[in-house]
Amino acid sequence: MAREIPDLVAEVRTGTGKGAARQARREGYVPGIVYGDGKEPLSLNIKYYTLLKKLKAGRFLSTLFNLKVEGQDDVRVICRGVQRDVVRDLPTHVDLMRLHRNSRINLFIHVNFENHDAAPGLKRGGTLTVVRSEVELEVTAGDIPDHITVDLTGKQIGDVIHIDDIPLPAGVTPTIKRNFVVANVTAPSGLIAAEAAEAE
Repeated sequence: MAREIPDLVAEVRTGTGKGAARQARREGYVPGIVYGDGKEPLSLNIKYYTLLKKLKAGRFLSTLFNLKVEGQDDVRVICRGVQRDVVRDLPTHVDLMRLHRNSRINLFIHVNFENHDAAPGLKRGGTLTVVRSEVELEVTAGDIPDHITVDLTGKQIGDVIHIDDIPLPAGVTPTIKRNFVVANVTAPSGLIAAEAAEAE
C-alpha cells in the first residue's frame, strides 16, 4: 500500500530580495523557495501558522510533501532547510527541493505488528516491547510504503525482532547498516520473579 503524501499549500511570491521577503512575513507568510529536478527555482510564500503546525508535528525535514501552488502542477518536495529567527526560534525561510519519481530519499516509515494472537509468548503473558515504532528507510519517491509489517506468529518470550527479520518492499533498504532491534517479547514481571526464585 502506498503511503498518503500530505499536502503543503503555497503561493507564488511576487518580487524577490529581502524587501519582498519582509513584506511576506508582515502579511503572515514564511517566504521560501523550491528548486531542483532541472527546473527554474520558484519563490514561494507559505502561511505561517500552517508551516508552524507542520514543524511542531515533527520530522519535517524527513517528510515528503505534495506541493500545491495555484497555476502550477503538483510536485513532490522534501525540505532541505528551515532558517529560524535566532532569538525566537521561529521559521523565517524554507528551502524545498523538487523530487523526481525515481529519486531516492530517506524517510521514517511506521512499523505495524500483526498476528498477536498467534504468538505463544504473548499468550503466556509476555509483553511486546516496541523499540522502534518507526524505522528510517531509503525509498523511491514514487513508491513509498505506508508501513512495514512484523508478523508475530510463533514468537516466544525472549525472542528479539531485528530489522533483517522484517520483509521489506522491493527497492527499500534501511539507512542504518547494522542489524538493529525493532522489538522484543519480554517476560511478565511475575514470571521473571518466579524464575528468579526457582534459580535461588
